[in-house]
Amino acid sequence: MDEAVLIDLLVSAVVTIIKASAPLLLVSLVVGLVISILQTVTSIQEQTLTFVPKLLAVFLVLIIAGNWIMGLAVELMKELCLNFQYYINS
Repeated sequence: MDEAVLIDLLVSAVVTIIKASAPLLLVSLVVGLVISILQTVTSIQEQTLTFVPKLLAVFLVLIIAGNWIMGLAVELMKELCLNFQYYINS
């Protein structure tokens, strides 16, 4: 396998990972920030308070965007399988 082909594969995989994880990470970040601001305003300093809202928000995003995330993974896998012969010969 040529180095350029390998780099293209790795770039494609990393871009897919970033696209698939971005909604989950952004929602988790926003929920954590909102809970932290509420903790600061109310002077509640419980460290475990952010865990349940973040978990619920991430599950909600998975329910909403799960089909799209799976589509990204399937698209990458299809591309890899269709070009498998090319990867072996280069």
